[in-house]
Amino acid sequence: MTLKVVFVNHSTEPGGAELALVRLLEAGFNRWSATVVTPRGSAGAFARLAEVPAIKHLCLGPPLRPGASSVGLRGQVRNLHDICRQLTALTLSEDVRRSDVLYANSARAAVYTTIGGRLLGRPVVVHLRDSVDRAALGTVGYFAVSKVVLPLASGVIANSQFTLSSALAAHSRIKVSTVISSPVQEASDRPTAPLRREVRVVGMLARLAPWKGQHLVIEAFARAFPTENCQLLLAGAPLFGEADYLGELRLLAEQLGIAERVQFLGHVDDAVSFIDGLDIAVQYSTRPEPLGQNVLQYLARGRPTIAADEGGPAESIKSGASGVLVQARDVAALAEALRRLALDHDARLLLGAAAASSPVTMTNDVVAQTADFLRHVKASHRSRRWPR
Repeated sequence: MTLKVVFVNHSTEPGGAELALVRLLEAGFNRWSATVVTPRGSAGAFARLAEVPAIKHLCLGPPLRPGASSVGLRGQVRNLHDICRQLTALTLSEDVRRSDVLYANSARAAVYTTIGGRLLGRPVVVHLRDSVDRAALGTVGYFAVSKVVLPLASGVIANSQFTLSSALAAHSRIKVSTVISSPVQEASDRPTAPLRREVRVVGMLARLAPWKGQHLVIEAFARAFPTENCQLLLAGAPLFGEADYLGELRLLAEQLGIAERVQFLGHVDDAVSFIDGLDIAVQYSTRPEPLGQNVLQYLARGRPTIAADEGGPAESIKSGASGVLVQARDVAALAEALRRLALDHDARLLLGAAAASSPVTMTNDVVAQTADFLRHVKASHRSRRWPR
């Protein structure tokens, strides 16, 4: 019997969680009967699912305001109002009522999805893509996840052991849990690009946000390559109310005298081509990265990679073998690592070869693991509707 799964996401912006879900659904359309629920408005990151057979996309309820609009008491009240409207739309949907499992793809979506699942007597699987702490979720978000989402969830998927540990620290009695990495595009017919002898391009693939650390990467790049003919490419757009950050980054590059060597590419559809053009790939978030999908993509394409030594990337990279881990939030350490790799072509070759052969979870593996977990949660669930 085909499992009827409703995948719920709070946004259609092309963020990491959204793109990971799209890759999962594109590859797993024959593993379940899928309905995707997002707020009303542009299909955004989910537009390409229109070409995938057997996937239904429902636009229900109002768009949730970005994080920057939820600051202060008035913002929190507006946010709660929007969540209540999302909850109402979700529970009134016939597709949702006929589902076997609800799948919340983000912490914000999980708030109204877990409550809706309890009202309808449907099991809810919550996919945690952020660490469960106040730094990542904010005070209100942390309270909602630790006191509402995790107690009500029938099952939890964490994108790394780091993320799962943070969830267990917040709520130790999670019913069923597993760690499943986000899907990385399968190795294409294109072979991994050879590494140039000279480092000409350093780059980072991530949405532009202060906590993603692009400002630290710009500072480190300026120290490591003060005069060389080397470019820094930053791929990713500012999302979720963080448009001002792009202006801050441009100003920083100007102040450091490297504006002509720093390019802001915005969102890139072909991540593989972007990554293949890098001589050194970087991830350097200001707080522990729950997974680091960009790191997995760098490794899959055999790029010499430098990342902060905490969170999910520290689980994916064996420092000195498949990549280089440097102390987090230390611009001098990042600059030194960049300079050292730039001067050592042989080291870059060894890192690239080891990265390409590292055990990166590919999409088909993630689809199979997710399907098995959803069926397990469905089989172990006992209907527990709230009294009406």
